[in-house]
Amino acid sequence: MTKLFGTDGVRGTANTHPMTPEMALRIGAAVGRHFRRDHSSVHRVVIGKDTRLSGYMFENALTAGLTSTGMNVLLLGPVPTPAVGLLTRSMRADLGVMISASHNPAHDNGIKFFGPDGYKLSDKVEAEIEALVASGVDPAPASEIGRAKRIDDSRFRYIERVKSSFPRRMRLDGLKVVIDCANGAAHHVAPMTLWELGADVIPMGVAPNGLNINEGCGSTHPAAAAEMVVAHGADVGICLDGDADRVILIDEKGNVGDGDQFMALMAARWAEEERLKGGALVATVMSNLGLEHFLQDRGLRLERTNVGDRYVVERMRQGGFNLGGEQSGHIVMTDHATTGDGLMAGLQFLAEMVRSDKPASTLMHQFEKVPQLLKNVRFAAGQTPLQNKSVITAIAQAESDLSVGGRLLIRTSGTEPLVRVMAEHEDAALMNKVVDIVVAAVEDAVA
Repeated sequence: MTKLFGTDGVRGTANTHPMTPEMALRIGAAVGRHFRRDHSSVHRVVIGKDTRLSGYMFENALTAGLTSTGMNVLLLGPVPTPAVGLLTRSMRADLGVMISASHNPAHDNGIKFFGPDGYKLSDKVEAEIEALVASGVDPAPASEIGRAKRIDDSRFRYIERVKSSFPRRMRLDGLKVVIDCANGAAHHVAPMTLWELGADVIPMGVAPNGLNINEGCGSTHPAAAAEMVVAHGADVGICLDGDADRVILIDEKGNVGDGDQFMALMAARWAEEERLKGGALVATVMSNLGLEHFLQDRGLRLERTNVGDRYVVERMRQGGFNLGGEQSGHIVMTDHATTGDGLMAGLQFLAEMVRSDKPASTLMHQFEKVPQLLKNVRFAAGQTPLQNKSVITAIAQAESDLSVGGRLLIRTSGTEPLVRVMAEHEDAALMNKVVDIVVAAVEDAVA
């Protein structure tokens, strides 16, 4: 059996391997067997999902697999991914499951898992589950089959938890906020949270139909929200992705900021308040060199990890750090949550606007970026372009060309069949030339 788990659970096109209902049932049974190690107590799992049409199918299949091994299933309905991490822990569940392909289009779907502590599973546990999927598991006796129950107030539990991360006695009165929910999991909770805190809310991407999640909206398509901010004279725009675990911010002029600028803002602020644990920020290899220079100038460190917010969280837990994230907008604040939370991060930015009385445009520009370029090359199943001799030679030459004043990063995406070619250098012309050479070599290898 081919490897199931990527950088963030199992993901693929719905009704195509591995994202079929048959495989979801097998995965459900395997993970149920893994987490139901004894028969002496009640075992439960919470399942959330985003708004994709295929979510119903996978919810039913996973429920069947889990209950077949004796797990009791609590169905949360459409909720953000961080809500699953939160409710797994607060409801004393053995396991949390989120059905979502995050920022991917509607035809994709995925399955993410959280352990009883609310954190995503380690590579070791995922490997053990894969082995169980391959070997199969024996179902529970008829008398021990699990039950399934819908939890009607899951959204409101999450709203209260997110609001508790906002400074007490602070309100958002007078702030006009565009909130783009990507027609996804936060389409209800995000506008309501902002409204309850006093903001003048302009919602968009709040009419999911099962097929329009992330379509021309959300954190991967912020242009529409930027236009809305300018048209309505809003103070700020907050763009979430389909499962609301990442955020992209837009200032009052319609300019789009990324996770690096937000992390720089929060790291500097928390360091001033002596709240930044370990004197470091944890980010991935994709974060801009400008962020690293910004932190160094303030006596702080940048701890880099592989791409994927769970690797960020693993490093944070290992080192005792409390702030991390990704350039793409995953922001992890372990003082408040166990995984990236786009809405919670957006609230922290709004709190800083209120506290500092500064516009979003000032707060979103913390450092000058080193020129950065990212290009993707798609490849077919079974192809291994990074093992091609011409590609290896091109990469080696590119690394040499960029060694002074920049860097090169080549990797295969963990969620899509893509080779990602990323470079940074103070000389933008050289950077562009080098990336084009490497991309051409990869394209030739997959042609």
